Amino acid sequence: MNFMGSNKELLLIHAGMKRVFLSHGVNVMLTPQYYTLKKEELPVKYLYQAKKIAPSLFDGLLEEVGSYEYLVYKEEDKWVFIAYNPGQIRSLLLSKGINPEQVGKIFFAQQAVEHFKSSVLLGENEALVALDNTVVVVPQTALDEEVKPIPFTNNFTPKTGITLQGVYGSLLSMKQALALALIFLLFGGMFFVEGKRYSKGSTAIQRELQELQDAYPSLQSRIQRESIADKYRSIDSKERRKREIIKSLSGLIFKGATLNSLLVNDKGFKAQFACSDEKVAKHLSQLAKKEKFQKVKNTGSNTVEIEGVL
Repeated sequence: MNFMGSNKELLLIHAGMKRVFLSHGVNVMLTPQYYTLKKEELPVKYLYQAKKIAPSLFDGLLEEVGSYEYLVYKEEDKWVFIAYNPGQIRSLLLSKGINPEQVGKIFFAQQAVEHFKSSVLLGENEALVALDNTVVVVPQTALDEEVKPIPFTNNFTPKTGITLQGVYGSLLSMKQALALALIFLLFGGMFFVEGKRYSKGSTAIQRELQELQDAYPSLQSRIQRESIADKYRSIDSKERRKREIIKSLSGLIFKGATLNSLLVNDKGFKAQFACSDEKVAKHLSQLAKKEKFQKVKNTGSNTVEIEGVL
């Protein structure tokens, strides 16, 4: 399924492109002039493993100005690594008359290599072609005159792309939004289960209390009834406290902070959050203390643990 909004107009951004004037949202595709590509056969099986080693593959290949992010995916028997500079892309879009807020998704020409069955012209002098399964920019003078170029259309739209974080309308990628939705769904399920369990427990307590009163009439005195009620009131208080803690912890989930684990029992609770960087970890710790969680600690690797008793 393509979540990228293939119904949006797809613009090909290249060095010779003239400024445009847009009144609607678009997706854009960048030519190899604005990203660095590497293909490697690596003994790794999973995407998260490949992403971890991506920065080391580009040592000495990237300009030291600005910070880089990486798009990684599998192409046949090789891993494809695309390094890009978000700041440079923002500046590029603005130079072409495109407000970053108007851009839904950003793609790279290499992601659509299978569509470059012929050349795609870039202005009057250059063209995009696929050589050895890699999209490159070549002079138009190098093209075979007998092979006609093909038009660039929305059919070139890949299945996945990136978003420029921090601009209106694209604060979260689709994966992040789905992850947050799943987390909130998990909390919703926990509230539902806890609510049903509490309801059943409350009914059972009332039944047990009534049976005791029927079996032992002497327990009908006010003092003895209150003693029994106090016993079960403490149980009810703990259940309410559990729900309050879960609600407070769910409020600490935000962009860059992911709940890794949560343990809640009759004695206390322990939650572990994974943060994208040190700044997010510090902000999460401050929010936790505002929620009156007393035991908050950063255990390293931008991991924050929150513990407490009921």
